Amino acid sequence: MTELDNWFDQAMSAETYINDMEKHKENLENVYNNFAIPADEAFFRRLENKNLRAIVITEDWCGDAMMNTPILMRLAEKSHMEVRMLLRDSNLELMDQYLTNGKSRSIPIIIFIDENGEEVTHWGPRSEFVQKEVDELMAGLPDKESPEYKDEFTKKISVLTQRFSTEAELWQSAYQSMKKKLEDNL
Repeated sequence: MTELDNWFDQAMSAETYINDMEKHKENLENVYNNFAIPADEAFFRRLENKNLRAIVITEDWCGDAMMNTPILMRLAEKSHMEVRMLLRDSNLELMDQYLTNGKSRSIPIIIFIDENGEEVTHWGPRSEFVQKEVDELMAGLPDKESPEYKDEFTKKISVLTQRFSTEAELWQSAYQSMKKKLEDNL
């Protein structure tokens, strides 16, 4: 059994994760219920034939995870892929193998593994399009030492949460990014 098989076996089901959510549960369910997954049947069959599984490193307070997890879940349903969740803050040993830009514990990180427990690829924490949107929104924040920083940051996070939970364009961007990453590694 590989190390990633061990992590997969320790992880909770997506259903358990969602049932236990204290933040963003309604937003996650909104994305899940309203995301229109494209009719990519040939892609879904190729994925299904690879017998992939997914480990999602996540936390319920994370807006990116709130938006991207239900998109992955829809993709997984179409390709019969089992998805399991690990909480980032209690699984830093795994998280620290997937740092964004080599330094940040950004989530979600989705690790796709094959039937032998080997990593096929990983994706996260967001698509390039969403990253540009976030960068634009966060531009102009006061310096972190400024007394205005916390209020301004909180306002911008609220805007992002609203956008992440309602804008289909962002959801499609995430889906297309995941799809490309998988296609490039199938």
